Order: sequence, then C-alpha cells, then structure tokens
Amino acid sequence: MRTAQSHGTTSGAKNMLTKSDHLQSIARDRDDLASAIRAAAYFELHEGICNHFSVRCDGPDELYLINAYGWHWSEVTPERLMLIDGDGTVLDGEGEVEATARFIHVSAHRANPRHKAVFHVHCPNATAISMLDGGRLEMAHQTACRFHGRIAYEDHFGGLGSTEEEGDRLAGVTRDDPQIDTLFLANHGVVCNGETVAQAFDDLYYLERAAKQQILAQSTGKPLKLIPDDVVELTAQQFRADFAVYAEKHFEALKRLVA
Repeated sequence: MRTAQSHGTTSGAKNMLTKSDHLQSIARDRDDLASAIRAAAYFELHEGICNHFSVRCDGPDELYLINAYGWHWSEVTPERLMLIDGDGTVLDGEGEVEATARFIHVSAHRANPRHKAVFHVHCPNATAISMLDGGRLEMAHQTACRFHGRIAYEDHFGGLGSTEEEGDRLAGVTRDDPQIDTLFLANHGVVCNGETVAQAFDDLYYLERAAKQQILAQSTGKPLKLIPDDVVELTAQQFRADFAVYAEKHFEALKRLVA
C-alpha cells in the first residue's frame, strides 16, 4: 500500500475500481440467478424446495452463488442466495448448503470452465425420459434439434449425488466432451449448463418443452416421425447462430414476468 501511494493514486484507484467491478458483477449474478429460480418456479420446473441453480462468480477466486435449502423457489430473492467457496463454506448469506448441491454443482463447474451457470432440476417431462430404459430425446421436433451435438446421457444411477466421488462421476461427461451443455441423469433428472444464466435457462426451458412434445406424441402409440440427420444438423446450426441473442431476449422477458 505504501509503495502504491508513493507513486500517486492511480494504482490505488485501479484496485478500488477492480473491487467495485467485482462486487457489481456479483450483484448482477445475484439478480439474474434469483430471477431464473423464480422463473423455474413459475413454470414448475423445480421439485419442492429441492434442486439447485448455481453461478460461478467472475474473478480469480473459486466462488459460487447458489440457492439455500429451505426456501420455496418462488420466494428466492438476490439476498436469499448464498455465496460459497469450492469447499461449500458459506461466505455470505444464511442457510444450508445441501450436500447434493455442493458436490453436483461444484464438480460440474470445475469440469468445464465455460459453464458459468449450472442448473439441476427434476422437471417432469425431461425426468420422465431419464426414467425410460435407453431413454433419449429424439430428433422428432425442431425444438429437440437445438440440442443436437450438445447433449449427453449418464445411464447409470448411482444414488443421490451426495458425495464428491458421485459428483465427479456425473461431471465427467462434460469434462470429457467440452461441447456438452445438457446432461440427462438416469432415474434422476437433468443438468443444463450455460455460459450465462440466460443461456442455461433458455436450454432448460426448451429442453422441458421438447421432452413434453415427445412424450405427448409417444402417448398416441404411433411411431415418431424422425427428422433426417442432415436436416437435424442444419437446424442445430441455425439455432446456434443466434442462440446467445435469443436467449438474452427470452430471459429479459422472463425477468419482467417474475419481477
């Protein structure tokens, strides 16, 4: 500090600005994450007071925001989120860090640094597909095509994910293939990861819609009309071209809805 002062105030001001920017970044993350959680409640994507959404905070330290166990998702506000470190220690906020939240989420973030947001839920329709023997999201509707090349399946259920070993095992899929953003967990639920909160929620919303469309079609007892592979690839590319822009616009609309 004395050295910085002896050279004027530029260095000190820069450090203060950096700290201020960091705090503002965390505040924005809090606002976005709380809005995403309330939106999930609005669409009934959550299960009771369980399931978790998390965000890795920008900066050199391993810090995460996550919803505390015990609040109904419709009650979550920015102030009711917890700031934790990689060991699950609560640095800011009150509440309990559920074991499954710590191990599934921290492992997922570490597996792919591109994933700022990690959303894990037991949404009804996507979870129903995870309960089928060999269940897959079939490329039978354009909405499903957006996940082509970005989706993977963990076909072994190993319990609640309440240990570091199980969290690491589940995260291994995205660690091995950095392009994977969406993971089906057999007999369990789904994980949607994104570079932003908006992108993770956009994928989660449309994943559940695609699963619902598939289950509804299959309930007729007639075979699905699958989309040809080349058209699936084309459609996926078309979705990816504007994904970030449309995800942000969708999320801004949802934030107004649940404000």
